[in-house]
Amino acid sequence: MPAVKKTAQSAIQAVVGSDEAEIKRAARALADRLTPPGDFSADIIDGVAENADAAAAKIHATIGALNTFAFFGGEKLVWLKNANFLADSPMGRAQGVVEALDALGTTLAGGLPDGTRFLLSAIDVDKRRSFFLNLKKIAQLEIHDRLDTKKSGWEEAAAAIVQELAVARGLDLSADATGLFVLCTGGERRVVESELDKLDLYLGPARRAVRLEDVELLVPVSRAGVVFELGNALAARQLPRCLDRLEQLLFQGESPMGIMLVAIIPTIRNLLVARDLMIRHRIARPQQPFHFVNALERLPPAAVSHLPRKKDGTVNTFALGLAAQHAHRFELAELREALAACLEANVRLVTSGLGPEVVLSQLIVRICTRR
Repeated sequence: MPAVKKTAQSAIQAVVGSDEAEIKRAARALADRLTPPGDFSADIIDGVAENADAAAAKIHATIGALNTFAFFGGEKLVWLKNANFLADSPMGRAQGVVEALDALGTTLAGGLPDGTRFLLSAIDVDKRRSFFLNLKKIAQLEIHDRLDTKKSGWEEAAAAIVQELAVARGLDLSADATGLFVLCTGGERRVVESELDKLDLYLGPARRAVRLEDVELLVPVSRAGVVFELGNALAARQLPRCLDRLEQLLFQGESPMGIMLVAIIPTIRNLLVARDLMIRHRIARPQQPFHFVNALERLPPAAVSHLPRKKDGTVNTFALGLAAQHAHRFELAELREALAACLEANVRLVTSGLGPEVVLSQLIVRICTRR
């Protein structure tokens, strides 16, 4: 979910962050709520500027609007909309813009006329700037940032967004469908909404359950989606599907070593960890990844101290939950052998004369074949 910070109720409101679609949605909803009834009760200044001079002019126009009473008296809203000059950019660092923002900050800090409300919506705000730091002290602030897919564990937050928006449409995504959908859309709310609307229209009112096949059919598969499908097929021990996804990744120009490190090894490692936990602590196979998360939360800290961690120190429970749904297909000994086979294949990729596709194909066959 987007990070949202709120201060005390204030006549000054700000909606900022890096998620452009969500900022526009939230700001529009806020503007509708804050705009007093009647004509001429809102001054909207378009904050999209092409250069520093235009940006400074828009800021001064905002100051002028704040210092002017409503046309017929009473309340009014001043909205500086979609400002693009608060980022760490040449335009944002221009002296004229900095001085104009200082003047706007002074105006806001000095208090607004009775009945006047101010709303700022801005994208990619530099949170180190003095204007933003002062704004945090006097405004009711909402921060909506895009998910950072470069950080481990982003899938959990993205899955929560997908589930929230799916439930709002009456859709029920299976665990596999959710996982693939997350990787195909990257947690981008605008893309998620668009693809869910497509699924909603395709299924119609008669069927609300979304299966993996539906996502594969309708949602464009990204590189991450193909990687996920390879890992998911490997966990399900579906050899033909594994080989098909491997061929697709190699055709797209993916590095054989990258496929090994991103798709194959993490899948086997998570399966081994999940299977060991399920046996050691008698955890039943989960119907949803989140059920396994709940089971892990009930374990003592010593029982989960060895689990792989994200950069913030927390466990990537979503990936383990997905693995736990398939871990029953393997014995512990098979998973240990599979991890050893990954090491062997890793060495062969860089030392042997065999082609990478042959090495990876042999590894996949070895993992998927039941002893």
